[in-house]
Amino acid sequence: MLENILNTFIAYVIIVDPVGASMIFNALTHGKPESYAKKMAVRSVVLSTCLVFFFGFFGVGLLKSLGIEIASFKIAGGLLIFYAAFGMITKPEEKAKNTEAGDYEDISVFPLSIPLIAGPGCLTMTVLLFSKAGEQNLGYLHLVITILVVYTITFIAFVYSKKLASLAGDTINNILKRLLGVLLASLAIQFIADGVRSFL
Repeated sequence: MLENILNTFIAYVIIVDPVGASMIFNALTHGKPESYAKKMAVRSVVLSTCLVFFFGFFGVGLLKSLGIEIASFKIAGGLLIFYAAFGMITKPEEKAKNTEAGDYEDISVFPLSIPLIAGPGCLTMTVLLFSKAGEQNLGYLHLVITILVVYTITFIAFVYSKKLASLAGDTINNILKRLLGVLLASLAIQFIADGVRSFL
């Protein structure tokens, strides 16, 4: 159980990237009231957690209802996650643009939840991990625990985003993002290999 939690935790930390997401959150909420920032942090994390659980518990059933085999989804999902990982490694860091100080729009859905902390790669990986746990009769407890822990860390990172931005800086964040991208690419290749093995 502990090994499963650790492996799943690493995978979610890589793809959600709480520290990197907090940098963007800090840019989006810069110059705005602290109450607004906390409100957006709560909304985005709660929404993302609900989305991930929905895709985890109902994603496989949805695929079956559409006539999509899980092996096909493993290959397609692995390619999508690999694409995301490749972007983490090769693309330059993009900085979010600040809006006017008086424009307090709701950013909890877009871009915070989707595509930042519950994007296509995260949702795809969730379906694959829940499917794998079901196939191996591992249960879903380790996945539920991991998801709750990772999004709790993400919420804390959002709340303390200003301090994290000043401590980490762009250079350290870029280095970490690329190192984690290599690990995520390896996970994507494993999903693809599992899908091909299922076909064979």
